[in-house]
Amino acid sequence: MNRTDSIIIARLTALLPLAIFTGLCSRVPAAVGGGAIFFSWDWIPGIGVNLDVAVDGLSVLFGLIITGTGVFVVLFSADYMAGHRYYVRFFAFLHLFLLSMLGLVLADNLITLFVFWELTTVLSYLLIGFDNKNESARSHARQALLVTGAGGLVLLIGFLMIGGIVDTYRISALAEQARLLQRQTNYLFIMAMVLIGAFTKSAQFPFHFWLPNAMAAPTPISAFLHSATMVKAGIYLLARFHPVLGGTEAWMGTLVVVGGVTALLGAVLAVGQSDLKRMLAYTTIMALGILVMFLGGKTTPALTATVTFLLVHSLYKSALFLVVGIIDHETGTRQVEHIGGLIRTMPMTTFGAATAAMSMAGFPLFLGFIGKEIMYAGALTEDMFPAFATTAAVLSNALMAAVAGIIAIRPFLGPPRQTPRAPHEAPIGMWLGPATIGTLGLIFGIFPDWVGRWLIQPAVSAFHPTVEPVQLKLFHGFNEPLLLSFLTMGLGLGLYLVRRPIRGWLADRMARLPVTGDRFYEMGMAATARTAAGLTRFIQNGSLHRYLLTIIGVFTLATAGIWALNATARPGLLHLPSLPLAQWLLVTLMAAALGVVVVARSRVLAVCALGVIGSGAALIFLVYGAPDLALTQLLVETLTLIIVAIVLLRLPSLDKTAGLHLPGRWFDALVAVGAGTLVAALTLAVTGGPLDRQLTDFFEQNSAIAAHGRNIVNVILVDFRSLDTLGEIVVVATAGLAGFSLLARRRR
Repeated sequence: MNRTDSIIIARLTALLPLAIFTGLCSRVPAAVGGGAIFFSWDWIPGIGVNLDVAVDGLSVLFGLIITGTGVFVVLFSADYMAGHRYYVRFFAFLHLFLLSMLGLVLADNLITLFVFWELTTVLSYLLIGFDNKNESARSHARQALLVTGAGGLVLLIGFLMIGGIVDTYRISALAEQARLLQRQTNYLFIMAMVLIGAFTKSAQFPFHFWLPNAMAAPTPISAFLHSATMVKAGIYLLARFHPVLGGTEAWMGTLVVVGGVTALLGAVLAVGQSDLKRMLAYTTIMALGILVMFLGGKTTPALTATVTFLLVHSLYKSALFLVVGIIDHETGTRQVEHIGGLIRTMPMTTFGAATAAMSMAGFPLFLGFIGKEIMYAGALTEDMFPAFATTAAVLSNALMAAVAGIIAIRPFLGPPRQTPRAPHEAPIGMWLGPATIGTLGLIFGIFPDWVGRWLIQPAVSAFHPTVEPVQLKLFHGFNEPLLLSFLTMGLGLGLYLVRRPIRGWLADRMARLPVTGDRFYEMGMAATARTAAGLTRFIQNGSLHRYLLTIIGVFTLATAGIWALNATARPGLLHLPSLPLAQWLLVTLMAAALGVVVVARSRVLAVCALGVIGSGAALIFLVYGAPDLALTQLLVETLTLIIVAIVLLRLPSLDKTAGLHLPGRWFDALVAVGAGTLVAALTLAVTGGPLDRQLTDFFEQNSAIAAHGRNIVNVILVDFRSLDTLGEIVVVATAGLAGFSLLARRRR
């Protein structure tokens, strides 16, 4: 297949997100009316896990963003990735990610949501490290996988605890149980689990460092995963759980503070970058911080600001990432100081960059301007730290206005500069996305009532039912939000004019920081490797003695601890059984044989003593009416004794002076006595209470009828547990072959 045919086929795959986008558009009228559609398919019904799907205003908005952006990303990638050795693999990963993200936002079951959550993590890892020949790409992909994957596992703990408390995993049913959850003594722990999962996915401080490094991915992946879709998964999760866990001081305070700090940090670091792609990555961190901060509110303006800015950011950021991809593809560089005058050779790309950047800066007539006004209105009505939220929003947006100027003005205006490749306009499939998305930002800004009615209001109502209408207008009159918008533009212009000294100062300060997110991650990974190496040297040292000691010791301590903490343990359950004198004498004989095993300096004597213990066990079976089992035990003991004796005769003589020092032997004795005491106590506890005879009755009733055997033990081993028995035989045979091979090797 030649290059042209490959590009055409790749473009045709955009029909998949386009078809889903069209289907979601048909659901918008129902979402406006507050309706939601639910579907359910059995998956693991035994534990209440089904493939539940909910289509409401919030999931429709996210679905439209995912599929709408996906259409243009696929068209862009068809030309951008043309000729790559993994061209087909790229589109397979891209579409799988798109479907996984759709599954996440449509899931109405906690476990189903978690499955799609982790699928996006794995596919993100594959896409970030797509250039698998590049060590940096592999390292950054691994970092994103570890950070977001660990957060996902923490999130699963929270999900399981929630499901255990409310006895359902249906997300749509959790809002009715909000009071029950928030009255739980472990509410703060559950909230922390959910927030950590969301914060790692959405790159909130202190987990923000992985997102800029994820820019190692191809540019269309950066546009799709890390600005319009994947990183918004955490935002979606917080919105879904707002009516479930939100409204408390702990929830609001945590989100406002963490989101505000993340927004300021991301905005400051963005100004200090010279690589256009990393600059956009840090502005994404800023935007995610703003979204989290406003999800900490509980008023309609604050939550409306979240949904509006979500749409605003998805539009301008995906367009700008695609613009940066075009610049890199056509000029060979992304360094802002090395690019200029591109308006002459790339007019359509310039148009897309200008419209998207003006929406990012908050120019009037653009949806970004309306988003900033509603953002300031929401900040002023915050229940927690309104002054902090307003200040963080103004400063962050001012810095973003400066960054928008750097991206829209510096590369396209001014005199042309020498670049690695002579710049020229990209193919239509590449510039169509930025131009269309940038134009949408303008159209939505001119008709904000339409956007508010059909997109914003249904999404807000899905997680914040309210009778207060959502009003998006181009001009609300002269008020505080409007004044703050003008203040933002003025500060942004001033910061743009002094961008060079600010960038140099920030670069110098960042280089002097003793610990950054990346360095802390590297320190953690190095400490983990050192700890693993130390544990391996200590545990996996080739000593069978230490292996057994570790296994038995851990089992004893863990089981004893669990038993001690078990509130259902009944006092007085342990008691010595009443035995005849003959049986006590048998127990004494077995104990004496055990002593011989411990003190014997001859291997053959020790094995014979073990045979006495096994024979004593056979006598116990015989006394209690199990002659067949006793016969089996005797045969096994006799056979084992003969085989081991034959093997031992071929081993070198035991060194009489060998062995552990006295402290080591006492430690072994302590572990052995502890394990034996624990097992004996467990046995007495089990036999001291009423026995459940369900299995016994089943085997008694079915051994002769179903298995045609009257020896119940044999029937269990050969018929009911035949696969287990076969596995045990295989293990014994394998061990025998291993022993035989070692002896044969010694003879050679």
